[in-house]
Amino acid sequence: MQSSYSHSDSRRGSSSGHSSVHGAAGRTSAGHTSFGPRTPHPAQRHERHSPQGGRNPASRGGGARAKQFIHPSRFIQEAKTVEKAEYVPVNAFEDFAVHKKILDNVRLKGFLKPSPIQDQTIPLVLQGKDVVGIANTGTGKTAAFAIPMLHDLITNMDHRAIIMAPTRELAEQILQECFTFGKGCGLRSALLIGGASMHLQKRDLRYNPRIVVGTPGRIQDHVRQGTLLLPFFNFAVLDEVDRMLDMGFINDIGDILSKISKDRQSLFFSATMEPKIEKLIQKFSRDPVTVSVKEGATVDNVSQNVVYYSGSNDKMDKLHDLLIGAECSKTIIFDDTKRAVERLGRELNARGFKVDEIHGDKSQAQRSRAIKRLKADEINILVATDVAARGIDVSDITHVINYSTPNTYDDYCHRIGRTARAGKSGIALTFLPR
Repeated sequence: MQSSYSHSDSRRGSSSGHSSVHGAAGRTSAGHTSFGPRTPHPAQRHERHSPQGGRNPASRGGGARAKQFIHPSRFIQEAKTVEKAEYVPVNAFEDFAVHKKILDNVRLKGFLKPSPIQDQTIPLVLQGKDVVGIANTGTGKTAAFAIPMLHDLITNMDHRAIIMAPTRELAEQILQECFTFGKGCGLRSALLIGGASMHLQKRDLRYNPRIVVGTPGRIQDHVRQGTLLLPFFNFAVLDEVDRMLDMGFINDIGDILSKISKDRQSLFFSATMEPKIEKLIQKFSRDPVTVSVKEGATVDNVSQNVVYYSGSNDKMDKLHDLLIGAECSKTIIFDDTKRAVERLGRELNARGFKVDEIHGDKSQAQRSRAIKRLKADEINILVATDVAARGIDVSDITHVINYSTPNTYDDYCHRIGRTARAGKSGIALTFLPR
């Protein structure tokens, strides 16, 4: 059963002032999600709206590049609440034999008890085992490898670690977590990502950093130029392996791993386990222990609904009405192209919303600044393309809005996975033409 967001006509001249989630048959179900009455808001509607939308997604672009329309029944599930027994960890953080400074930083971070992936992974890594972690985003897996990795580096002064991630944003977030847990430990680091200065990265590498975090492509650039010497690394972490392989990094990853010390400890983290991932792990690990904490999709806690619209003006009107609702406190809106993202961002900004955009043409500094503004509540709406949003980790996103239809089921799951993180609930809305 699919649900739809049925909007009472709120264009000028309409006397209705309310909208709610309705069942597929059009009846309001008990306990429906209400997006609230229309309230005064500084973001006033314009007489003329952005000419986006209003066409069947199947016809967009035309020719071989046309986007294939996916019917909502293919991916949108009935909204549900998932009841799960609270996980009781076997260990407390104090039970892990890690350096005192790291434990102090864990407490300062506000961590009270290990998440399932942390509880099961940290002891294995501390024992020196290769580990394959199968877990969704938002489950605390960065800390699951960062905490024991930092302990290894502190206690073994000749050890160095390299961490690979699929996107610049995720690489930045991983390095920030390493800073947080490793504060005061004196571990120098380097960030190797595209869109940033090669010159500055080479300067950082000359200081022989103990931790290198980067994307496979930029890591390879430094390897080829001789500024990064992989045989000196003893610890390798690959985060979101499935995403890296989907993005075509399999050859780069294989080449990088083949150059790292054969005595290394290797950690692989992925949301899925496919034959190509298993083959990679089998080739570049030694008797790995698999830890799986996927008790269902992260999207289980996401209420998923459809917003039907008739024409471009109606589409923008409905988006406007959703965004002025009190429930939409922090929202990510997905659109399919860079131009569409910029156009939608301008329209929302003109209506008085606090908004920023990220897409592939934005510099790394611009993208990072937009995410920081969202985290700091300087803006409450981020408009993004799929690629630019990879790795965004903002814990309190309340809504994800698919202003354009996702291409695949995986894209849909990744989009709506930006909300309902770390056990929280969220709402995902997908715009579709009537």
